[in-house]
Amino acid sequence: MADDESAALDETSADGAPDPLAAGEDELAASAPTYGDPGAPFDRRSPFFFGFVAALGALIAYWLFQALLGISSVLMLVLVAFFLAAGLNPSVEFLERRGLRRSLAVTVVIIAALGTVALFVVAIVPVITDQIAAITSNAPMWLDQLQENQRIQALNREYDVIDKIKAFVTDGDFVSTLFGGALGFGLKVISALFNLFVVVVLTLYFLASLKTTTGAIYKLAPASRRDRVAALGDKVIHNIGGYVSGAFVVALCAGLTSLVFLWFTEVREYAVALAFVVAVLDVIPMIGATIGAVVVTSIAFATDVKSGIACLIFYIVYQQVENYVIYPRVMSKSVDLPGAVIVIAALVGASLLGVIGALLAIPVAAAILLVIREVVVRRQDLR
Repeated sequence: MADDESAALDETSADGAPDPLAAGEDELAASAPTYGDPGAPFDRRSPFFFGFVAALGALIAYWLFQALLGISSVLMLVLVAFFLAAGLNPSVEFLERRGLRRSLAVTVVIIAALGTVALFVVAIVPVITDQIAAITSNAPMWLDQLQENQRIQALNREYDVIDKIKAFVTDGDFVSTLFGGALGFGLKVISALFNLFVVVVLTLYFLASLKTTTGAIYKLAPASRRDRVAALGDKVIHNIGGYVSGAFVVALCAGLTSLVFLWFTEVREYAVALAFVVAVLDVIPMIGATIGAVVVTSIAFATDVKSGIACLIFYIVYQQVENYVIYPRVMSKSVDLPGAVIVIAALVGASLLGVIGALLAIPVAAAILLVIREVVVRRQDLR
Protein backbone atom coordinates (compact mmCIF):
# COMPACT_ATOMS: atom_id res chain seq x y z
CA MET A 1 0.00 0.00 0.00
CA ALA A 2 2.81 2.35 0.86
CA ASP A 3 4.51 1.54 -2.43
CA ASP A 4 1.37 2.45 -4.38
CA GLU A 5 1.13 5.77 -2.55
CA SER A 6 4.82 6.58 -3.21
CA ALA A 7 4.38 5.71 -6.91
CA ALA A 8 1.36 7.99 -7.08
CA LEU A 9 3.29 10.80 -5.42
CA ASP A 10 6.13 10.31 -7.93
CA GLU A 11 3.72 10.69 -10.85
CA THR A 12 2.48 14.08 -9.56
CA SER A 13 4.37 17.31 -9.65
CA ALA A 14 4.99 19.62 -6.72
CA ASP A 15 1.78 21.61 -7.35
CA GLY A 16 -0.41 18.48 -7.46
CA ALA A 17 -0.67 18.29 -11.27
CA PRO A 18 0.17 14.95 -13.00
CA ASP A 19 3.80 14.61 -14.11
CA PRO A 20 3.81 14.55 -17.96
CA LEU A 21 7.16 12.72 -18.06
CA ALA A 22 5.85 9.85 -15.93
CA ALA A 23 2.65 9.70 -17.99
CA GLY A 24 4.69 9.47 -21.20
CA GLU A 25 6.71 6.61 -19.80
CA ASP A 26 3.53 4.75 -18.86
CA GLU A 27 2.10 5.18 -22.38
CA LEU A 28 5.41 3.99 -23.95
CA ALA A 29 5.47 0.95 -21.68
CA ALA A 30 1.83 0.16 -22.55
CA SER A 31 2.40 0.44 -26.32
CA ALA A 32 5.68 -1.55 -26.33
CA PRO A 33 5.45 -5.25 -27.27
CA THR A 34 5.84 -7.69 -24.44
CA TYR A 35 8.70 -10.21 -24.79
CA GLY A 36 8.52 -11.56 -21.32
CA ASP A 37 10.10 -10.54 -18.07
CA PRO A 38 13.89 -9.94 -18.15
CA GLY A 39 15.94 -12.72 -16.60
CA ALA A 40 18.48 -12.51 -13.82
CA PRO A 41 21.80 -10.78 -14.70
CA PHE A 42 24.72 -12.98 -15.74
CA ASP A 43 26.65 -14.36 -12.79
CA ARG A 44 30.08 -12.77 -12.92
CA ARG A 45 31.38 -15.41 -10.55
CA SER A 46 30.59 -18.09 -13.10
CA PRO A 47 33.64 -20.14 -14.23
CA PHE A 48 32.62 -19.56 -17.86
CA PHE A 49 32.52 -15.78 -17.41
CA PHE A 50 35.84 -15.74 -15.53
CA GLY A 51 37.53 -17.97 -18.11
CA PHE A 52 36.24 -15.93 -21.05
CA VAL A 53 37.33 -12.60 -19.57
CA ALA A 54 40.72 -14.03 -18.54
CA ALA A 55 41.33 -15.49 -22.00
CA LEU A 56 40.29 -12.22 -23.65
CA GLY A 57 42.65 -10.27 -21.36
CA ALA A 58 45.51 -12.67 -22.13
CA LEU A 59 44.93 -12.29 -25.88
CA ILE A 60 44.90 -8.49 -25.62
CA ALA A 61 48.07 -8.54 -23.50
CA TYR A 62 49.78 -10.82 -26.05
CA TRP A 63 48.68 -8.54 -28.90
CA LEU A 64 50.05 -5.49 -27.08
CA PHE A 65 53.31 -7.34 -26.42
CA GLN A 66 53.67 -8.23 -30.10
CA ALA A 67 52.87 -4.63 -31.05
CA LEU A 68 55.60 -3.37 -28.71
CA LEU A 69 58.05 -5.84 -30.24
CA GLY A 70 57.09 -4.61 -33.68
CA ILE A 71 57.85 -0.99 -32.81
CA SER A 72 60.82 -1.75 -30.56
CA SER A 73 63.26 -0.21 -33.05
CA VAL A 74 61.22 2.99 -33.16
CA LEU A 75 60.98 3.10 -29.36
CA MET A 76 64.75 2.66 -29.20
CA LEU A 77 65.26 5.66 -31.50
CA VAL A 78 62.87 7.72 -29.36
CA LEU A 79 64.72 6.69 -26.19
CA VAL A 80 68.13 7.55 -27.66
CA ALA A 81 66.84 10.91 -28.89
CA PHE A 82 65.39 11.72 -25.46
CA PHE A 83 68.68 10.88 -23.76
CA LEU A 84 70.60 13.03 -26.24
CA ALA A 85 68.17 15.90 -25.68
CA ALA A 86 68.61 15.51 -21.93
CA GLY A 87 72.38 15.55 -22.46
CA LEU A 88 72.23 18.80 -24.44
CA ASN A 89 69.70 20.41 -22.09
CA PRO A 90 72.32 21.56 -19.52
CA SER A 91 73.98 23.62 -22.26
CA VAL A 92 70.63 25.17 -23.14
CA GLU A 93 69.93 25.98 -19.50
CA PHE A 94 73.41 27.51 -19.19
CA LEU A 95 72.64 29.90 -22.07
CA GLU A 96 69.22 30.64 -20.58
CA ARG A 97 70.88 31.72 -17.33
CA ARG A 98 72.98 34.11 -19.43
CA GLY A 99 69.83 35.87 -20.63
CA LEU A 100 68.99 34.07 -23.91
CA ARG A 101 65.46 32.92 -24.65
CA ARG A 102 65.06 29.14 -24.75
CA SER A 103 64.29 29.08 -28.46
CA LEU A 104 67.46 31.04 -29.22
CA ALA A 105 69.49 28.96 -26.76
CA VAL A 106 68.26 25.74 -28.39
CA THR A 107 69.19 27.10 -31.82
CA VAL A 108 72.70 27.99 -30.67
CA VAL A 109 73.26 24.57 -29.06
CA ILE A 110 71.91 22.72 -32.08
CA ILE A 111 74.08 24.69 -34.50
CA ALA A 112 77.13 24.12 -32.32
CA ALA A 113 76.44 20.37 -32.04
CA LEU A 114 75.82 19.92 -35.77
CA GLY A 115 78.86 22.05 -36.57
CA THR A 116 81.02 19.90 -34.33
CA VAL A 117 79.78 16.72 -36.01
CA ALA A 118 80.32 18.22 -39.48
CA LEU A 119 83.83 19.36 -38.54
CA PHE A 120 84.61 15.88 -37.24
CA VAL A 121 83.33 14.25 -40.43
CA VAL A 122 85.26 16.60 -42.72
CA ALA A 123 88.53 16.73 -40.79
CA ILE A 124 88.84 13.43 -38.93
CA VAL A 125 86.94 10.78 -40.88
CA PRO A 126 89.27 10.83 -43.93
CA VAL A 127 92.28 10.43 -41.63
CA ILE A 128 90.60 7.57 -39.78
CA THR A 129 89.67 5.92 -43.08
CA ASP A 130 93.25 6.11 -44.36
CA GLN A 131 94.64 4.76 -41.12
CA ILE A 132 92.13 1.89 -41.03
CA ALA A 133 93.16 1.04 -44.59
CA ALA A 134 96.80 1.08 -43.48
CA ILE A 135 95.98 -1.18 -40.52
CA THR A 136 94.16 -3.56 -42.87
CA SER A 137 97.09 -3.69 -45.29
CA ASN A 138 99.59 -4.30 -42.48
CA ALA A 139 97.46 -6.90 -40.69
CA PRO A 140 98.86 -9.85 -42.73
CA MET A 141 102.40 -8.87 -41.72
CA TRP A 142 101.37 -8.76 -38.06
CA LEU A 143 99.76 -12.15 -38.43
CA ASP A 144 102.98 -13.52 -39.96
CA GLN A 145 104.91 -12.21 -36.95
CA LEU A 146 102.34 -13.76 -34.65
CA GLN A 147 102.67 -17.04 -36.49
CA GLU A 148 106.34 -17.33 -35.49
CA ASN A 149 105.21 -18.42 -32.04
CA GLN A 150 105.38 -22.20 -31.77
CA ARG A 151 102.07 -22.53 -29.92
CA ILE A 152 100.35 -20.35 -32.51
CA GLN A 153 101.91 -22.50 -35.24
CA ALA A 154 100.48 -25.64 -33.65
CA LEU A 155 97.02 -24.08 -33.42
CA ASN A 156 97.25 -22.89 -37.01
CA ARG A 157 98.26 -26.33 -38.26
CA GLU A 158 95.31 -27.88 -36.47
CA TYR A 159 92.59 -25.29 -37.05
CA ASP A 160 94.02 -23.09 -39.87
CA VAL A 161 93.10 -19.98 -37.84
CA ILE A 162 95.78 -17.55 -39.02
CA ASP A 163 95.30 -18.33 -42.69
CA LYS A 164 91.54 -17.83 -42.41
CA ILE A 165 91.95 -14.49 -40.63
CA LYS A 166 94.54 -13.36 -43.17
CA ALA A 167 92.29 -14.31 -46.09
CA PHE A 168 89.34 -12.58 -44.46
CA VAL A 169 91.22 -9.34 -43.79
CA THR A 170 92.96 -9.13 -47.17
CA ASP A 171 89.72 -9.77 -49.06
CA GLY A 172 88.53 -6.46 -50.46
CA ASP A 173 84.87 -7.33 -49.95
CA PHE A 174 85.05 -8.47 -46.35
CA VAL A 175 83.12 -5.44 -45.07
CA SER A 176 80.24 -6.03 -47.45
CA THR A 177 80.37 -9.74 -46.65
CA LEU A 178 79.72 -8.91 -43.01
CA PHE A 179 76.44 -7.28 -44.02
CA GLY A 180 75.24 -9.87 -46.51
CA GLY A 181 76.81 -8.75 -49.77
CA ALA A 182 76.84 -5.45 -51.63
CA LEU A 183 73.04 -5.06 -51.58
CA GLY A 184 72.85 -5.86 -47.89
CA PHE A 185 75.65 -3.43 -47.13
CA GLY A 186 73.93 -0.68 -49.10
CA LEU A 187 70.66 -1.29 -47.28
CA LYS A 188 72.44 -1.21 -43.93
CA VAL A 189 74.03 2.14 -44.81
CA ILE A 190 70.67 3.59 -45.91
CA SER A 191 69.00 2.29 -42.76
CA ALA A 192 71.75 3.75 -40.56
CA LEU A 193 71.47 7.16 -42.28
CA PHE A 194 67.68 7.12 -41.92
CA ASN A 195 67.92 6.21 -38.23
CA LEU A 196 70.48 8.98 -37.73
CA PHE A 197 68.13 11.47 -39.40
CA VAL A 198 65.22 10.34 -37.22
CA VAL A 199 67.32 10.61 -34.06
CA VAL A 200 68.50 14.11 -34.99
CA VAL A 201 64.96 15.32 -35.74
CA LEU A 202 63.52 13.80 -32.55
CA THR A 203 66.39 15.24 -30.51
CA LEU A 204 65.61 18.70 -31.87
CA TYR A 205 61.92 18.34 -31.03
CA PHE A 206 62.61 17.02 -27.54
CA LEU A 207 65.17 19.71 -26.84
CA ALA A 208 62.92 22.53 -28.07
CA SER A 209 59.84 21.32 -26.19
CA LEU A 210 61.38 19.59 -23.19
CA LYS A 211 59.66 21.79 -20.60
CA THR A 212 56.33 21.62 -22.42
CA THR A 213 56.53 17.83 -22.73
CA THR A 214 57.49 17.24 -19.12
CA GLY A 215 54.84 19.73 -17.95
CA ALA A 216 52.15 17.82 -19.85
CA ILE A 217 53.32 14.55 -18.29
CA TYR A 218 53.37 16.05 -14.79
CA LYS A 219 49.72 17.12 -15.17
CA LEU A 220 48.75 13.45 -15.25
CA ALA A 221 49.64 13.25 -11.54
CA PRO A 222 47.05 14.22 -8.89
CA ALA A 223 47.06 17.92 -8.03
CA SER A 224 48.03 17.20 -4.42
CA ARG A 225 51.22 15.43 -5.54
CA ARG A 226 51.97 17.28 -8.76
CA ASP A 227 54.65 19.56 -7.30
CA ARG A 228 56.52 16.61 -5.79
CA VAL A 229 56.26 14.60 -9.02
CA ALA A 230 57.54 17.59 -11.00
CA ALA A 231 60.48 18.06 -8.64
CA LEU A 232 61.43 14.38 -8.87
CA GLY A 233 60.99 14.34 -12.64
CA ASP A 234 63.15 17.43 -13.12
CA LYS A 235 65.83 15.89 -10.91
CA VAL A 236 65.79 12.66 -12.97
CA ILE A 237 66.12 14.58 -16.24
CA HIS A 238 68.92 16.67 -14.74
CA ASN A 239 70.74 13.50 -13.68
CA ILE A 240 70.32 11.97 -17.14
CA GLY A 241 71.64 15.10 -18.80
CA GLY A 242 74.59 15.26 -16.44
CA TYR A 243 75.43 11.61 -17.03
CA VAL A 244 75.25 11.86 -20.84
CA SER A 245 77.38 15.02 -20.86
CA GLY A 246 79.81 13.52 -18.35
CA ALA A 247 80.16 10.28 -20.35
CA PHE A 248 81.17 12.23 -23.45
CA VAL A 249 83.62 14.32 -21.43
CA VAL A 250 85.25 11.19 -19.99
CA ALA A 251 85.42 9.60 -23.45
CA LEU A 252 86.94 12.78 -24.89
CA CYS A 253 89.61 12.77 -22.17
CA ALA A 254 90.44 9.15 -22.97
CA GLY A 255 90.64 9.83 -26.69
CA LEU A 256 92.80 12.94 -26.43
CA THR A 257 95.14 11.36 -23.88
CA SER A 258 95.55 8.29 -26.07
CA LEU A 259 96.22 10.47 -29.12
CA VAL A 260 98.99 12.38 -27.34
CA PHE A 261 100.56 9.20 -25.99
CA LEU A 262 100.37 7.20 -29.22
CA TRP A 263 101.96 10.06 -31.14
CA PHE A 264 105.25 9.26 -29.41
CA THR A 265 105.16 5.52 -30.11
CA GLU A 266 105.83 3.39 -33.17
CA VAL A 267 102.12 3.31 -34.02
CA ARG A 268 101.93 7.09 -34.51
CA GLU A 269 100.72 6.65 -38.09
CA TYR A 270 97.58 4.99 -36.66
CA ALA A 271 97.29 7.32 -33.67
CA VAL A 272 94.12 9.15 -34.76
CA ALA A 273 92.22 5.98 -35.66
CA LEU A 274 93.25 4.17 -32.49
CA ALA A 275 92.46 7.18 -30.28
CA PHE A 276 89.03 7.39 -31.93
CA VAL A 277 88.44 3.71 -31.16
CA VAL A 278 89.42 4.29 -27.52
CA ALA A 279 87.08 7.31 -27.24
CA VAL A 280 84.10 5.47 -28.76
CA LEU A 281 84.59 2.36 -26.64
CA ASP A 282 85.16 4.41 -23.48
CA VAL A 283 81.53 5.56 -23.66
CA ILE A 284 80.51 1.99 -22.79
CA PRO A 285 80.50 1.77 -18.99
CA MET A 286 82.77 -0.59 -17.08
CA ILE A 287 84.20 -2.63 -19.96
CA GLY A 288 84.56 -0.12 -22.80
CA ALA A 289 87.87 1.35 -21.63
CA THR A 290 89.35 -2.12 -21.13
CA ILE A 291 88.31 -3.28 -24.60
CA GLY A 292 89.83 -0.16 -26.17
CA ALA A 293 93.06 -0.66 -24.24
CA VAL A 294 93.27 -4.32 -25.35
CA VAL A 295 92.75 -3.38 -29.02
CA VAL A 296 95.37 -0.64 -29.01
CA THR A 297 97.89 -2.67 -26.99
CA SER A 298 97.50 -5.68 -29.28
CA ILE A 299 98.21 -3.58 -32.38
CA ALA A 300 101.15 -1.92 -30.63
CA PHE A 301 102.65 -5.32 -29.69
CA ALA A 302 102.24 -6.51 -33.27
CA THR A 303 104.04 -3.39 -34.53
CA ASP A 304 106.79 -3.02 -31.92
CA VAL A 305 107.32 -4.88 -28.64
CA LYS A 306 108.58 -1.78 -26.81
CA SER A 307 105.53 0.19 -27.93
CA GLY A 308 103.29 -2.66 -26.79
CA ILE A 309 104.86 -2.67 -23.33
CA ALA A 310 104.58 1.13 -23.15
CA CYS A 311 100.87 0.93 -24.13
CA LEU A 312 100.24 -1.75 -21.54
CA ILE A 313 101.78 0.35 -18.77
CA PHE A 314 100.11 3.54 -19.98
CA TYR A 315 96.58 2.10 -20.07
CA ILE A 316 96.94 0.38 -16.71
CA VAL A 317 97.93 3.72 -15.16
CA TYR A 318 95.37 5.74 -17.12
CA GLN A 319 92.47 3.48 -16.17
CA GLN A 320 93.30 3.92 -12.50
CA VAL A 321 93.35 7.70 -12.98
CA GLU A 322 90.09 7.61 -14.91
CA ASN A 323 88.32 5.32 -12.43
CA TYR A 324 89.41 7.15 -9.28
CA VAL A 325 89.97 10.76 -10.39
CA ILE A 326 88.32 11.73 -13.69
CA TYR A 327 85.11 9.69 -13.54
CA PRO A 328 84.18 10.54 -9.91
CA ARG A 329 84.81 14.25 -10.44
CA VAL A 330 82.81 14.41 -13.65
CA MET A 331 79.91 12.25 -12.44
CA SER A 332 79.73 13.46 -8.83
CA LYS A 333 76.91 15.94 -9.55
CA SER A 334 74.83 13.68 -11.79
CA VAL A 335 75.03 10.00 -10.83
CA ASP A 336 75.59 8.86 -7.27
CA LEU A 337 75.51 5.06 -7.38
CA PRO A 338 77.39 2.36 -5.52
CA GLY A 339 79.90 0.43 -7.61
CA ALA A 340 77.94 -2.82 -7.35
CA VAL A 341 74.77 -1.13 -8.66
CA ILE A 342 76.70 0.31 -11.62
CA VAL A 343 78.08 -3.13 -12.54
CA ILE A 344 74.68 -4.84 -12.20
CA ALA A 345 72.89 -2.10 -14.15
CA ALA A 346 75.45 -2.21 -16.97
CA LEU A 347 75.22 -6.02 -17.21
CA VAL A 348 71.43 -6.03 -17.20
CA GLY A 349 71.23 -3.22 -19.77
CA ALA A 350 73.75 -4.92 -22.06
CA SER A 351 71.89 -8.23 -21.88
CA LEU A 352 68.56 -6.56 -22.72
CA LEU A 353 69.49 -3.94 -25.33
CA GLY A 354 73.14 -4.50 -26.15
CA VAL A 355 75.54 -1.56 -26.20
CA ILE A 356 72.74 1.02 -26.10
CA GLY A 357 71.27 -0.73 -23.08
CA ALA A 358 74.62 -0.59 -21.31
CA LEU A 359 74.83 3.14 -22.04
CA LEU A 360 71.33 3.89 -20.77
CA ALA A 361 71.33 1.50 -17.83
CA ILE A 362 73.28 3.67 -15.38
CA PRO A 363 71.12 6.83 -15.57
CA VAL A 364 67.99 4.66 -15.47
CA ALA A 365 69.31 2.90 -12.37
CA ALA A 366 70.10 6.29 -10.82
CA ALA A 367 66.54 7.48 -11.55
CA ILE A 368 65.03 4.34 -10.00
CA LEU A 369 67.26 4.68 -6.94
CA LEU A 370 66.23 8.34 -6.58
CA VAL A 371 62.53 7.44 -6.68
CA ILE A 372 63.03 4.62 -4.17
CA ARG A 373 64.98 6.87 -1.82
CA GLU A 374 62.61 9.84 -2.01
CA VAL A 375 59.28 7.99 -2.18
CA VAL A 376 59.44 4.45 -0.86
CA VAL A 377 62.03 4.92 1.89
CA ARG A 378 60.52 8.20 3.07
CA ARG A 379 57.07 6.62 3.22
CA GLN A 380 58.45 3.74 5.26
CA ASP A 381 60.12 6.20 7.64
CA LEU A 382 56.76 7.83 8.37
CA ARG A 383 55.19 4.54 9.53
